[in-house]
Amino acid sequence: MPASPRSSFHASVVFLKIQDFARRPASEQARLRAQLQAVVAVTAAEIAPASRVVLDAADGAAIVVLDDPRGALRLGSRALAAVAVGLPLSAGLNHGALQLAGRKGGEGMTGDGIAVAAAVAAFAPPSKLLASRSFRDALAEVAPGQEAALGSAGTFTDPGLRTHEVFGPNVRAIARRSRRYSAIAALLAVALIGAGVAVRSSMPERQPFMELVMEKTQPYWRTLVQKVRY
Repeated sequence: MPASPRSSFHASVVFLKIQDFARRPASEQARLRAQLQAVVAVTAAEIAPASRVVLDAADGAAIVVLDDPRGALRLGSRALAAVAVGLPLSAGLNHGALQLAGRKGGEGMTGDGIAVAAAVAAFAPPSKLLASRSFRDALAEVAPGQEAALGSAGTFTDPGLRTHEVFGPNVRAIARRSRRYSAIAALLAVALIGAGVAVRSSMPERQPFMELVMEKTQPYWRTLVQKVRY
């Protein structure tokens, strides 16, 4: 992680967008945010804490992944397993420039890397993942041949009139992964139920239910996530 608050660097960004978030009532927004936190905790487990930064966004979360486009792709794909258990997500992947923000390095980040990931997530239909051209190129650089798993999905224009060429998982890649993610979907179901209960809890003197769930299941889900590969 760059040490200076003004340092610029390049990294992969996974933007997880909650569909139609702004239109939902406040109580539902709180529940969905808690569920998203649980999803990120599970799906980001294989990436070392020093190599990832989770940032809150107005309608979801952005996960910055350092030096690991393959890990970012796996994270985005696995997060969408939560759609099967009721969390309406789409995912956008990008690789671009970032800058540390705030007085303490790591408290926040800004940059085109996050902005483009958010735009790509907005293009993605519900339960789908899209990646930018720069992300596909970064994947090809670190793992030649793996970029073939991302096929052309068209060209879109964002509200700022910037044009983006985007790519999505091809049909054969989806078929290979479908059975592998069934176990993760089951685990996410447990985490999401726990997150829903945690939101309703009003007893601060007790350990939050979600923390207790994650503490008890951590050895199991860490092993499971490490076994599943894109």
